[in-house]
Amino acid sequence: MQWLNIDIEALNNPMPTKKSNKKVALKPAKKSSTAKSKPKLPTTIAPWLCLRGGARAVDFYKKAFGAVEVFRLDAGDSVVAKLSVDGAEFWLSDESPEHHNHSPETLGGITTRIIFTVADPDAVFARAIAAGAKEIFPVGDEHGWRIGRVVDPFGHHWEIGRPLE
Repeated sequence: MQWLNIDIEALNNPMPTKKSNKKVALKPAKKSSTAKSKPKLPTTIAPWLCLRGGARAVDFYKKAFGAVEVFRLDAGDSVVAKLSVDGAEFWLSDESPEHHNHSPETLGGITTRIIFTVADPDAVFARAIAAGAKEIFPVGDEHGWRIGRVVDPFGHHWEIGRPLE
């Protein structure tokens, strides 16, 4: 509990004659019994990658980036999964054109690049290449970053880097 020195005389008398050093405990306001408390959730933005071969993609991201599955739903030939790489989360699913969710393969290109900030971009880049990603440009120093770019087997582009110190 916090304690504050409050001049009690000044609160009760607009023209106080002497100061008081009484301590008053501040208590949090009571919540209304009718108010429902909601859990506090942080605001986040997580990419959702649409692709062909969702199950293979989960395996690729585990191997390439050390991802772990947070959630997975297998529905026939389709997969929806939430993955995490050191706490950075993203989603993926098989494309579903009926819901306007198309893979880069269907579109013939990308609409988004992913910036993957890591402590050792050279090591993560090499791991992604070993797992089957293709190099777009090698890791190098430019614009204040150590960064390189790969395309994964599903058509998504990953810029793997870190700011230079």
